[in-house]
Amino acid sequence: MTNTRPGRGGSTDRFGFTVREFRSLRALRSPEGIQRALDALPYHLATTAWSPRRVLAERTAHCLEGAIFAAAALRVLGLPPLLLDLEAVQDTDHVIAVYRTHGHWGAIAKSNFSGLRCRAPVYRSLRELVMSYFDDYINLRGERTLRAYSRPVNLARFDRAHPGWMTSDTDLWWIPEHLLDIPHTPILTPTLQRTLFRVDRRSLQAAVVGRRVS
Repeated sequence: MTNTRPGRGGSTDRFGFTVREFRSLRALRSPEGIQRALDALPYHLATTAWSPRRVLAERTAHCLEGAIFAAAALRVLGLPPLLLDLEAVQDTDHVIAVYRTHGHWGAIAKSNFSGLRCRAPVYRSLRELVMSYFDDYINLRGERTLRAYSRPVNLARFDRAHPGWMTSDTDLWWIPEHLLDIPHTPILTPTLQRTLFRVDRRSLQAAVVGRRVS
């Protein structure tokens, strides 16, 4: 269902997006369409935390911005704007937008590593979904680095504290800060961690296909 109520602070309808921006997001039509839109955007390496409006304007995004954009697009399509943080060691965290359909979880994501993008909605639990990223979550030394995951965070909860966040001109650093602060569920015991071995060269080469380095 489309939200057409006036936004907070006297902003325009449709979560503060302009009519053109809102139509662009509605035109994505589905989680698959949102992922296609993210895949079409070049990956950028800037230290930024752009809003969905800024991503629409700049036509580029990285992991965090892609997930926030996807969450906002899901909201426009009538789904909750959910983010989930994947926590790693000797590596960077990865943020994904998650959604549930027919009782199963899927994910939308932007990544500089080929295997850390979307997941079809076929996973019966969040842990199943998270574990589908395990073998692809590797650093440049070929080490498997995924260790924990957060609960899903519904960004709509921040509408009062951060009104207009989807169309903000300023960076949304409070989102990753919140994701870092909330509890994470470990996926491996210390014993299992000691059994891990590095991936082979071919797997590492596959992981970095299309990776942007500058």
